[in-house]
Amino acid sequence: MTWFTVETRYTEDRDRLAAVRPGHRDYLGRLADEGKVLAGGPFADDKSGLAVYRVADADELDRLLAEDPYTTEGIAAERVVREWKITLGPWATQ
Repeated sequence: MTWFTVETRYTEDRDRLAAVRPGHRDYLGRLADEGKVLAGGPFADDKSGLAVYRVADADELDRLLAEDPYTTEGIAAERVVREWKITLGPWATQ
């Protein structure tokens, strides 16, 4: 399994963000139930958010991001994806 961090900068359309956010959270909630998302949420300024994924590989992550309502509904203005090599903390042993 491979770890990734995904930072998503949101569109400036706050009404659209508010409308799509519940579907996005439901989607990430299902992925969390499957063990594919370990943590996620918006930054305090609510201009972007961060999620931690644990998936088979970059192809699986790309597929999951493509199906995210923030992608399909045009909320994700930009994403920064990084593979993360965890060496400390409780996730390091997983």
